[in-house]
Amino acid sequence: MTLQELKREFVRLYGGDESDVRLFMSPGRVNLIGEHTDYNGGYVFPAALTMGTTIAVRQIPERVIRLRATDLPDFVEADIDNLDNYRDIKWGNYQIGVAVELQKRGYEILGCEMLFYGNLPYGGGLSSSASIEVATALALATFSNEKKGVTEPVNMIEMAQVGQGAECNYCGVNCGIMDQFASAMGKKNQVIFLNCKNLDFKLVPLEMDGYKIVIANTNKKRSLADSKYNERRAQCEEGLKALRRALPEAECLGDISMEQFIEHKALIEDEIIRNRVEHVISEDNRVLLSIEALNSGNVVEFGRLMNGSGDSLRDLYEVTGVELDTLVEEARKIDGTIGSRMTGAGFGGCTVSIVREDAVDEFIEKVGRAYEEKIGYAASFYVDNVGDGGHEIK
Repeated sequence: MTLQELKREFVRLYGGDESDVRLFMSPGRVNLIGEHTDYNGGYVFPAALTMGTTIAVRQIPERVIRLRATDLPDFVEADIDNLDNYRDIKWGNYQIGVAVELQKRGYEILGCEMLFYGNLPYGGGLSSSASIEVATALALATFSNEKKGVTEPVNMIEMAQVGQGAECNYCGVNCGIMDQFASAMGKKNQVIFLNCKNLDFKLVPLEMDGYKIVIANTNKKRSLADSKYNERRAQCEEGLKALRRALPEAECLGDISMEQFIEHKALIEDEIIRNRVEHVISEDNRVLLSIEALNSGNVVEFGRLMNGSGDSLRDLYEVTGVELDTLVEEARKIDGTIGSRMTGAGFGGCTVSIVREDAVDEFIEKVGRAYEEKIGYAASFYVDNVGDGGHEIK
């Protein structure tokens, strides 16, 4: 759907004309390495995509937020003065949760009509929820600031925090900050190296001449809230508690080095808990090594580190499953694939692979055929670019 088609659809649904309709966009993200480290105060290495969520929106005088999507029949009309009443709605709770978080931070929520268009696979692990949250936050915060006469740009780090707060506090998914941060702060052709403990970050140029990022979606139906995500988080907290008997200064697993873990891992008596912790701490180390590899132009070494991450997610953190494992195994058989791993929360969702440009068509054909033969239904493939974070489309 083009931007002009989105505006036309908005007018068809809500009436009026296009003169007062504004557009806000925020992308999904792919995490190249550093998985299940964000809620442990560790390091992540995500990039914003060009795919994402675009909102057509208009201010209205009524004290309501009206929500529609181009691909859903749902219609939500939420009373701005009673936003806590919509936690259990089937669709729209991400957006209402964002409004609640903005109210907590002193933003005035103004009445508006919104039409959402997304081209990310929902539930695919590319953070469609974060793109919805950040785009919604940016639109609502922009309106609030304009009414107050605030001329500075919206603080996009705060919008990332608002999105995370909505997901945790309103929607009940105990997520980390990575997805929303990448959606808000991404830059074209750059990857974000983010310390999730203190939100320190730097942008690392992604120079992969001759290679492409290929995303493969398992198309397995899953819900993050229904997955074992919260269980993994609790297991990490239990492991941290054990290690703090020797390392009392550690506030999170991200504070613990690989050397410290090796020295004190016997304090974690439960093997499963120990495996979870080993994944997180070794994954943080792989992120740091990845920065070195890319800064020195060694894309092949970066691919090797991606493979190590995928193996750890499969064997130690146990968040893959037959669908993701099949995509990764078949991807690594292709001459031209230098790295392949699951990305996102796992239990379905997507893989990310770095593939030599002249091998991309072969990759999609052979991996897709092998997957469908084994799993019984088709995967979807996306060859996307690294794009900018949340912004208003002027």
